[in-house]
Amino acid sequence: MLKVLQDWMQRYFSDEEAVVLAVILVLGFTVILAFGRMLAPVLAAVVIAFLIQGLQGFLERRRVPHLFAVWLVYALFLGILALFLLVLVPLLWKQLFTLFNELPRMLGEWQTVLLMLPERYPEMITEEQVLKIIEASRNELGQLGQWALTFSLSGLPVLVNVMIYLVLVPILVFFFLKDRRRFYFWFRAYLPRERGLMKQVWAEMNKQIANYIHGKVVEIFITGVATYIAFVVLGLNYAALLALLVGLSVVVPYIGAVVVTVPVALIGLFQWGWSDQFIYLMVAHAIIQGLDGNVLVPLLFSEAVNLHPVAIICAVLLFGGLWGFWGVFFAIPLATLVKAVLDAWPREPDVKVSPLM
Repeated sequence: MLKVLQDWMQRYFSDEEAVVLAVILVLGFTVILAFGRMLAPVLAAVVIAFLIQGLQGFLERRRVPHLFAVWLVYALFLGILALFLLVLVPLLWKQLFTLFNELPRMLGEWQTVLLMLPERYPEMITEEQVLKIIEASRNELGQLGQWALTFSLSGLPVLVNVMIYLVLVPILVFFFLKDRRRFYFWFRAYLPRERGLMKQVWAEMNKQIANYIHGKVVEIFITGVATYIAFVVLGLNYAALLALLVGLSVVVPYIGAVVVTVPVALIGLFQWGWSDQFIYLMVAHAIIQGLDGNVLVPLLFSEAVNLHPVAIICAVLLFGGLWGFWGVFFAIPLATLVKAVLDAWPREPDVKVSPLM
């Protein structure tokens, strides 16, 4: 057994660069796991700066002075942030508050509808089953109300955290844009001189992460706006809130589209019942989801690495469990990182790996 382990170590860890890369990856993941919550504003600022530094680079290639390009891009970021805080957030809050107030009435209407089912379909459902469903719904609604009350009572720490983000993140974004090269050279100074393997992994990851993040942000925006327009045209209540959910659902491949259909269908049923308007709503939602999956995603992610669906779902579950929303958002880039490391890892010529990822 010891000889087998020694042979395996000799095969995959005889290269010094591979060992250094493994140590750096382990340290990076350890730091994020241990200090991720404390460093959340820094990580958020890094993501935002990475999103908008492409525009800064474009301006600099057009011979715009570095500092002037930084201020132009930063002003655009602050304008978008102000629009989000002053227009979108109040609208979403208003619709969410209205939805909470309407929940008891909606539940009452559905109780009436459910109690009619045993009379119409006695062979499929009994009155006892309907009463159990109603009781379970009341319990869930009660827990939701308790959560809302607890959230409102603990709202001061949440408000403090939001204020910290609103102050720190814009400041950090500015310095990441302004001193991007300084951070790069500072970090590079601590890396070993022989880093061909790292360069190979970084070259692939830089391309894939940039393509993924930019593409995913554009996909969220286009899907959310298209959904909002369709819902407003149809006259659906809580159009902005549901459009936000549909837009964010594209972050979770495969699963998000299925999950977000449930609240859209429920709100449509509460508002219109089994009517033509409800059918129009579901057809419009299906068309948007179909265009997103079959047109928008291939267009935006044409250069993305082709990962197996099982690998994508496992990455979403794993990294989402570790880091929540950001883990889900970066699940595919992190899976791509694993793939890039495995592809670049030194191995004996006779060792062949089947490309599952």
